[in-house]
Amino acid sequence: QAPLVESGGGSVQVGGPLRLSCTISRDFPGTAKRYRMAWFRQGPGTERSFVASINWNGRSTEYGDSVKDRFTISRDNAKKAIYLQMSSLEPEDTAVYYCASGGYSESPGDANEYDVWGQGTQVTVSP
Repeated sequence: QAPLVESGGGSVQVGGPLRLSCTISRDFPGTAKRYRMAWFRQGPGTERSFVASINWNGRSTEYGDSVKDRFTISRDNAKKAIYLQMSSLEPEDTAVYYCASGGYSESPGDANEYDVWGQGTQVTVSP
């Protein structure tokens, strides 16, 4: 019954790839052309941090500084899903990864701008 459901998490060694998926059961209410989807993550003892975001048609994306050259966010509206392709994984990438949905925002990297969240999927990167 959750509006957003993450999958694809697991254990991977340093340098490996992993792809996360988020299936969308309910969109954030508002203008379809403005809504954004995003990935955030929260490691042990850390605050939830921004990973990547994508707008309604997939043509506008943003990335956190620590992942911008290694992760790629995408979406498939026909499949009602967004994805996070991760490569060159590091131990510092170990976290619970959350899918989120929000409306228009001037600060898509701010977790407070998102209203709907998934339950998260664990990614563990071993040295």
